[in-house]
Parts: sequence; C-alpha cells; structure tokens
Amino acid sequence: MVVEVIRLRISEIFFSLQGETRTVGLPTTFVRLTGCPLRCHYCDTSYAFSGGDWMTLDEVVTQVTANSAKHVTVTGGEPLAQPSCIPLLTALCQLGYEVSLETSGAIDIAAVDKRVMKVMDLKTPASGESDKNLWSNLKYLTTNDQIKFVICNESDYEWCKAQILEHKLEQLCEVLLSPSQDELSPTVLADWILRDQLNVRFQLQLHKVLWGDEAGR
Repeated sequence: MVVEVIRLRISEIFFSLQGETRTVGLPTTFVRLTGCPLRCHYCDTSYAFSGGDWMTLDEVVTQVTANSAKHVTVTGGEPLAQPSCIPLLTALCQLGYEVSLETSGAIDIAAVDKRVMKVMDLKTPASGESDKNLWSNLKYLTTNDQIKFVICNESDYEWCKAQILEHKLEQLCEVLLSPSQDELSPTVLADWILRDQLNVRFQLQLHKVLWGDEAGR
C-alpha cells in the first residue's frame, strides 16, 4: 500500500512571543505557510505570498518540537489556502500543543480541528477585501475562538459596530479590534471603544512595539 506523504510549502518557522490575541506575550512557535488569495493593502507579511520551501508534515513537526513552547500558531499568508494545513493542525493538537490558527475567514473552516483556537481576521471595507468575507464561517466558531477586525478609519469602525450588532458577534466569541498601523491612532480607536462601551478587546501588536516594523510576527 502506498502511503501519501503530506507536504506543505512553508515560508518560515520561528520562535517568538505571541504579539496578539488572547495568548499575547506567551512564548510561541509560529509556522507560517506560503500563499494567500487576499491582498489587504496594509498586509505586513506580503513576503509570504510566494516562495518558501516544501516540507513534509513530519519535518514541520520536528522543527516545532525543537522549541520548548507549549503554544503553536499556524499563520500565513492564508494558511487554509493549502489543504494540508488541516492535517497539520490536527497533528499538532495530537501532540498536546495549544494550537491557534490565524485565518482571514475567506476560506471554509468547517474541517478545522475543534481543539484549535481559530482567530478569524474579518476584513473591513478599507482593507480592500471585505467582499471576501465568508460569513457562513461564523456558525463554526465557539467561545474558544476570536474574531479580529483591523480598523483603518472611522468608516471601518462604524462598519465593524454594525457587523457586531447584525451577526451578534459578542455572543459567539471574543471580538478584537486593532488599529491599522500608521493609519489610525491607537488612542483614537481606544476612545471610540470607550465612548460606545463596546464589549470588545482593544489590542496592539506587541511584536511591533518590541521589535519595530520589520517584525512581521
């Protein structure tokens, strides 16, 4: 019997502090997959759109286990653009890691292992890719997951408020709001959230505070 070898195109695997989400600040191994069907104008990881190296699933796992981190984040690009991302997520869960998936929400998440914390980055109008949001994905979210919005301007913020209300997002999972760097003042976004008493988590990208713009982590 021929056993199929699972392969993935990997942009990089690295050890760092988680810069966002509920696990911010925790030592984490990041597995960045190559490729993304979206082109958000503020993307800070466009280097992952192409290139990378083909690796077997076993080779990826070997590199992950070389670090002592209990947390693993699978990211991109858009990691789910590679079908082999699904077995990778399950394999990492089976090994006992706390696994998170950073996804745009533009690709069906139904097959993602239920043990994975999904961080769905829904796209605002100013991103240029809001028409790619796959709203049917919301039914697969649990209280273990998170929805993230990157806010570029006041119109984005008002749109975000409307989506939270229309889709009852606060009842699904935690909602995160981030200012788009160099486009919206973090203080302004924080003031809007407090003014409107939104039940959301404000967040900045810790890795950029620590290491600057060159840290696309």
